[in-house]
Amino acid sequence: MLVHGLASCLRLWDGVAARLHGLGHRVVACDLRGHGLSPKPEGPYDLPTVAADLAALIEQLEIGPCLLAGQSYGGTVVMQVAADRPDLVDRMVCVDGGFLDLGRRYAEWERCWKELAPPPLTGRPVAALRLRMRSERAGWPPEALEGQLACFEVRADGTVAPWLTKERHHDVLRGLWSVDAPALWARMSAAVLLVVAQRPGSRARTKNHDDVERCHAVLAEHTTSMVMWMDGDHDLHAQQPEPVARLIHDWAGG
Repeated sequence: MLVHGLASCLRLWDGVAARLHGLGHRVVACDLRGHGLSPKPEGPYDLPTVAADLAALIEQLEIGPCLLAGQSYGGTVVMQVAADRPDLVDRMVCVDGGFLDLGRRYAEWERCWKELAPPPLTGRPVAALRLRMRSERAGWPPEALEGQLACFEVRADGTVAPWLTKERHHDVLRGLWSVDAPALWARMSAAVLLVVAQRPGSRARTKNHDDVERCHAVLAEHTTSMVMWMDGDHDLHAQQPEPVARLIHDWAGG
């Protein structure tokens, strides 16, 4: 089961999903509530509620216990599922996510929202957005660029609007900021692989290094945990589907 990040959608997993299928796996990806083509209720958007949605889907599809892979915010979602419903989770892969402790990084919610609020993209022409993505993500696979465009509704006038509205983005982020991350990590029993993005050639220590070390230390007290650093962007799964798929395959015991 492949789970996307905040303001993203299932289509960012297209490249990984195709490769995992080619390796013999049954693969399912989903749009979380408020995202992509899934329903967009007014609320709630707290982490336990979103995790309960995912657990219900796993039960409905009768695919548990399964390997859960989550990117960014999706990494924390899959950890919440593993904590609440360990019977549904065999192993986990968190792609540049799961290790974040927003409450520790931002003591005040207002500062967190100010720094992490989404950019104002509503009303941009789809052609301009496509051109911008091609420029900023040169060398990415074509399916990755199409996947990023799928995170937006293309309106009749040729402009776009994110499927996840700013108000719901606020609610999801507030829920993520409210999580007691160390307490969540301590509830893991399934083995966890943390795949962490780093800037190619950079030796500078970032806030992510501290968060990853803290997360790994807590996980290692309760379950099998491994950290893998990869050169690349935050959306590693879209940018580099081949190595990410191989890591998931190997972690699944392939």
